[in-house]
Amino acid sequence: MKLTYRVEDGARLGALLWEFGPGWRMISSALLGGGIGPREWVLNAQVVAGYSRMDPVDHLLSLGPEGDGVGMLTAASVDRRVQACDGGVEAYATVGLRVPTWAAAPEGAADPELAPMRVGTINIVTVLPVAMTDAALVNVVMTVTEAKSQALIEAGFPCTGTASDAVCVAVPAEGPAELFGGPRSEWGARAARAVHAAVRQGAEAWRPRDFK
Repeated sequence: MKLTYRVEDGARLGALLWEFGPGWRMISSALLGGGIGPREWVLNAQVVAGYSRMDPVDHLLSLGPEGDGVGMLTAASVDRRVQACDGGVEAYATVGLRVPTWAAAPEGAADPELAPMRVGTINIVTVLPVAMTDAALVNVVMTVTEAKSQALIEAGFPCTGTASDAVCVAVPAEGPAELFGGPRSEWGARAARAVHAAVRQGAEAWRPRDFK
């Protein structure tokens, strides 16, 4: 993982780049490189809190290397990333909680993250050392998201995340494929613990703040 900086919109902004190279499959909810498929890198790029560009995919492509990769945006300070490991699983989280959000909100409720866009964002990159079926990858994304929400609630934030969170899970493309990724499977449990630890530490760094 490499940390670099650029000046954009008058601000000094960081970016984290993981260069995996060939031989990896990823699943992601990110705008760039989302879905399931072979990917060679992951970029988590910091932007200003009032980010309003309407071409985020092109923006990410301009910041990333050549080849197929995953690109995510965040207003959180990426140099304050948190890393946690459990049984061979690595989890990295950048935690921004400017606009903590419940996933199920009443219809018509005002959402301050949408107008103007206030990118808070919790971005999570999870790396497992075992191949997985497509179904298991989807299951791991569920597990990662559940662990994130558990960490936030335990840290005292009344939310399940923010409205712009992104997840990426990376696994080797070759090898015996794991069938399960739930929180009680061997690798799902390890991913859950690693993500929980990283997000909990990142969320604690936002204290003392009163989000009601």
